Amino acid sequence: MMLTYKNILIAVDGSHEAEWAFNKAVDVAKRNDSKLTVVNVIDSRTYSSYEVYDAQFTEKSKNFSEDLLKGYKEVATNAGVTDVETRLEFGSPKAIIPKKLATDVDADLIMCGTSGLNAVERFIVGSVSEAIVRHSPCDVLVVRTEELPEDFQPQVATDEFRSQYQAR
Repeated sequence: MMLTYKNILIAVDGSHEAEWAFNKAVDVAKRNDSKLTVVNVIDSRTYSSYEVYDAQFTEKSKNFSEDLLKGYKEVATNAGVTDVETRLEFGSPKAIIPKKLATDVDADLIMCGTSGLNAVERFIVGSVSEAIVRHSPCDVLVVRTEELPEDFQPQVATDEFRSQYQAR
């Protein structure tokens, strides 16, 4: 029976809630001396509608994700995680994370934050965390983030970081 996790996959999207989950993943990785793979999935299904209005939407999204992953890798490394990998993927996060990436990185634990969707939105579209739990081949830890602690200060997904991409 395995009592430690060796390959942890953490999904991030640039939200404060995802960074809260990321911080917990860093702690779990350090305690287990695990490899930590940080992934951001750009939902390419949204491109067709957005690119009608902004031809550089794809490039902006890619730049945002690359900078986000670079920041998370730096934070994890500085916190003492010795094996950190980042992955940028395109497609449906609901399919790619539990079905493709979990296998690709040989994950034995996937961590993610809860969705920001309300009950009606979850009923209509479902949440990414729900899909990960349903389809994952390994353990899943969904980090509850309904209300972040007042003293939580994001290091990567800051309001300034996000606004620099919204202004472009």
